[in-house]
Amino acid sequence: MQTISVKASLNYNIYIERGLLNNCGRLIADVVNTRKAAVITDDIVDGLYYKKLEKALKDEGFSVVKFVFPNGEASKSTETLNEIYNFLCENSITRSDCIIALGGGVVGDISGYAAATFLRGLKYIQIPTTLLAQIDSSVGGKTAIDLPCGKNLVGAFKQPSCVICDPDVLSTLSEKIMSDGMAEAIKYGMIRDRELFELIASHNTENVSSVIDKIIYKCISIKRDVVENDEFDTGERMILNFGHTLGHAVESYYNYETYTHGSAVAIGMYMMTEKTCDNTVLEKLKSCIKAYKLPCGCDAPVSSLVKLCGNDKKRESAMLNFIVCPQIGHAQIKKLAIADFENFILN
Repeated sequence: MQTISVKASLNYNIYIERGLLNNCGRLIADVVNTRKAAVITDDIVDGLYYKKLEKALKDEGFSVVKFVFPNGEASKSTETLNEIYNFLCENSITRSDCIIALGGGVVGDISGYAAATFLRGLKYIQIPTTLLAQIDSSVGGKTAIDLPCGKNLVGAFKQPSCVICDPDVLSTLSEKIMSDGMAEAIKYGMIRDRELFELIASHNTENVSSVIDKIIYKCISIKRDVVENDEFDTGERMILNFGHTLGHAVESYYNYETYTHGSAVAIGMYMMTEKTCDNTVLEKLKSCIKAYKLPCGCDAPVSSLVKLCGNDKKRESAMLNFIVCPQIGHAQIKKLAIADFENFILN
């Protein structure tokens, strides 16, 4: 088993091993004092992996209750959050108990926010079941829900008690959802690690499984380093949002229905690179994006996307922070007034 330790406001470990879901009860028991857990998951993951988790927990003496909501970004809402709160109340969950997020990024985000706010906070564990969640959203303590006017606008920093990554669960993902995660992996290569980018670029959707364990470890290690340097996202951590300012706008424009998060990030990375880099970098990124059947553009008017960027959580008063990668493996944080950012993108 590989272990990556995160030193933040709460120190915790990320465990990576194939088959780990079947034996995760002991790891969870080691980081909580309770033997009562509320599992939050979606209707797809529930049928695939809940029984394995339930058995692993019961083998360690846990009593377990479960909340299931419809899969998809549309569920990352105040309505679902309130349903979770009611479920926790109805099952007498106390501050000494724990929440376990079993699923992808939406499950992890909303479960973490519920853990941060219910009874003013209780422990929670992340068990990510998508590639995107394993390499990105489950690590670092960002939790959130969406509002109609923008993505992740209501949230809290809440570090998990541990993160349990079992690469075997990725075998049930569709090619589309695997590619969704690969967009974030490409991002990590672009912002921090040229060697990782080249590894990803030398594979494609058909053969990336042969190196996926290495990709997972490298991406998590990069995020760990960035989070330790800037836990609360006021400086260096902003580089993790390469492609996200425009990507979130793409998601919002299509009401979170047309493009997955990873596909939108791929579009955002390409659009930003097209504006800021030479053709060599742009063509390498384009080739890598296409190798994983991700899009480089969409039909939304750029002017409409730019206006939606004004709702990005990286906005500071009249200024907007955004990320550029002038070279593969190196990211820079830029800041412009909203009007100047619009001119920058549109002209």
